[in-house]
Amino acid sequence: MITIVDYQMGNLRSVQKAFERVGHSAVVSSDPVELSNATHLVLPGVGAFRDAIKELRNRGLDQVVVDSIESGKPFLGICLGLQLLFDVSYEDGEHEGLGVLPGEVVRFRPPHHEIKVPHMGWNQVRRRSSPPILDGIADGTHFYFVHSYYVVPRDPEVVALEADYPDPFCAMVWRDNLYATQFHPEKSQQNGLQLLGKFASLPSATSAMS
Repeated sequence: MITIVDYQMGNLRSVQKAFERVGHSAVVSSDPVELSNATHLVLPGVGAFRDAIKELRNRGLDQVVVDSIESGKPFLGICLGLQLLFDVSYEDGEHEGLGVLPGEVVRFRPPHHEIKVPHMGWNQVRRRSSPPILDGIADGTHFYFVHSYYVVPRDPEVVALEADYPDPFCAMVWRDNLYATQFHPEKSQQNGLQLLGKFASLPSATSAMS
């Protein structure tokens, strides 16, 4: 079962509905046991990093997320759900993240006020690698973004997609069973739905070992 982590941060129902549109049922849960039993785990998020990491820890869900990733089950982070995976965020101070991926979360600093922050709207991405959930999605596809901060992975090999605003930034990471996007697939029309469908069709850790 695809299970969406409910920590009171984000558009959980829209993510759930997007999976349903591509023929996969998904549940929203804050129960650590139910989340641990998921075949596929999704961590969405909209809002401030500080509040999000606090909610995850207060609800005892931070370790559930880390353990699920380490178990090998397919994991998808979306927007803030990507940023939370890193060591530290500098959004309104300095806040420790989950530390699944080495790196930091920093704010866009546009030169001479040429661009607006937050980065909001459609933007084109280019491939740095070929994760399975991008199969059939063309290089140069547009996805929908809403964010003021972006991740800077210490290991450039985990960067799967880049976009420009105006300089290159990481739009997606991929490492083994871990996938996470800065854009919102659930708001990205057909290409986003295709990505979610590919993720939902990934074999679970159990089936992969059988």
